[in-house]
Amino acid sequence: MSTTIAPARPARSSRRGTMRTLGAAFRAMLVATVVLGLAYPLLITGIAQSALSWQANGSLIADSHGNAVGSALLGQTFADASGKPLATYFQPRPSAAGKGYDATASGGTNLGPSNKTLVKQIDANGAAIAAFNGVDPSAVPPDAVTSSGSGLDPDISVAYALIQVDRVAQARGMSDAAVRALVEANTLPRDIGFLGEPRVNVLKLNLALDSAK
Repeated sequence: MSTTIAPARPARSSRRGTMRTLGAAFRAMLVATVVLGLAYPLLITGIAQSALSWQANGSLIADSHGNAVGSALLGQTFADASGKPLATYFQPRPSAAGKGYDATASGGTNLGPSNKTLVKQIDANGAAIAAFNGVDPSAVPPDAVTSSGSGLDPDISVAYALIQVDRVAQARGMSDAAVRALVEANTLPRDIGFLGEPRVNVLKLNLALDSAK
């Protein structure tokens, strides 16, 4: 019984096949780089800048002089150099992000509702806010004494804004009615009519205060 042995494949043919494979892979990588790394990002950037330029650029808010002073999506403190809250401005809720509203350290306290440290913080915050605004501790709403999950929430509840009206009005020499009207004018409704609760953007409200006559 005879056995036929297949001839060995030429090495040159094997190298040629490898080069074709490498060439196809390189062309595919080049096309993917141009389409996904250049064309697609430029297309999306162009659409964003033309249709949603304010959002695409960080939702920045400018003062009366046109200078960007913050973002509508990120809270910030209104305090003096020593960290003491300014009586002439509405104050945001507490923040656990870094030293407070640090966008590079976004996060909450990660403390549960039964945690003794959290309970002490809430009690201390409630007492301080009540004294600062001249109200009874029972009038202090929950968002005034607790931080948000991100630590960067730019909004406060309407209830928290209203307990600050008297203090801000007195510090600025304005009437309560005038300050209350600014709160109402800067109150945002529920999202799409039924999601969440009405809230007040602190930065926008404080800018409105600065612009008030």
